[in-house]
Amino acid sequence: LPLEHRPRKRISPVAMLSSSSKMLRRSHRAVLTSAATMARPAAVGALRTLRISAFASPSSTVAHRRALGGASAARMMATDANAPYKAIIVERQEDEKILIITLNRPKALNALNSTLMSELIDALEKADANPQVSCIVLTGGDKAFAAGADIKEMASKSFIDCYKENFAATWQAVSRTRKPIVAAINGFCLGGGCEVAMMADIMYAGDNAKFAQPEITLGTIPGAGGTQRLVRQIGKSRAMELCLTGEMMGADEALKLGLVSKVFPAAETIPEAIKTAGKIASMSQMSVEMCKEAINQSYETGLQQGLVHESRAFWSTFATKDQKEGMGAFVEKRKPDFKDC
Repeated sequence: LPLEHRPRKRISPVAMLSSSSKMLRRSHRAVLTSAATMARPAAVGALRTLRISAFASPSSTVAHRRALGGASAARMMATDANAPYKAIIVERQEDEKILIITLNRPKALNALNSTLMSELIDALEKADANPQVSCIVLTGGDKAFAAGADIKEMASKSFIDCYKENFAATWQAVSRTRKPIVAAINGFCLGGGCEVAMMADIMYAGDNAKFAQPEITLGTIPGAGGTQRLVRQIGKSRAMELCLTGEMMGADEALKLGLVSKVFPAAETIPEAIKTAGKIASMSQMSVEMCKEAINQSYETGLQQGLVHESRAFWSTFATKDQKEGMGAFVEKRKPDFKDC
């Protein structure tokens, strides 16, 4: 029969509803698949942008961590900036230009191996180049700031190895950081750990801190500044005694001899260091860096040469807007608003 004369097959309402539902589900899956395919490149690109910009723009990481419920009100961890680091943790103080670097080899009491030191130097160089960082807090764990260089790593080195690698001499890059470093020291601060701590600009100690240069007990001597900086900071006689016997010195004696600025209960060492870093970060950063440089000149050169350097640095501040703002604010009896220019 012709099509128009054939009897039509009757379809029940239930069958029609089932067929429509299947078509709707297929359509829905197709739309979702298409949307996911279109959105995936944008999502991946956004994630890559977040990872790349985390160190330069830490506020984005703060928002991300808050959304996950993982950031405290006072501090944030720049997790993306930490991605390449294995032996240190880098954190940023929220709403402050403070970077907190924590030595993080707890099972080895933060023994300073080549990985840790290269990461520390890298983080400091990035901090120097980052306008959002004005002061740095360097700390370790509760039991140890750093218990010395990694003996296992260096025990088999030969003179040729040390000479070619410039071993330990490269650590001096820590002391060349232009931005101020406040060291917060709890527990053992021995050997290379003490040497790195002395490269900081300000040293705060917990009441459980112990300082020593015990290299003599290993058949060697300090090699990253222990025989030089320690003498300048506590005097020849006590420095000689510590280096030749390897004995430890407590926090109270370190305070009396001028090795550290202040001693706090161990739980307060890091918060107090952050508080001081906050005060420094609130100042004109050009003046802070010039002042640090001038003091280091006094520490490392003769008096007359140091005075000449100080005068020139002092005069140069009068070419800055911050000097005009600071003195103007004093005359006008208001708080200065420094712009670091």
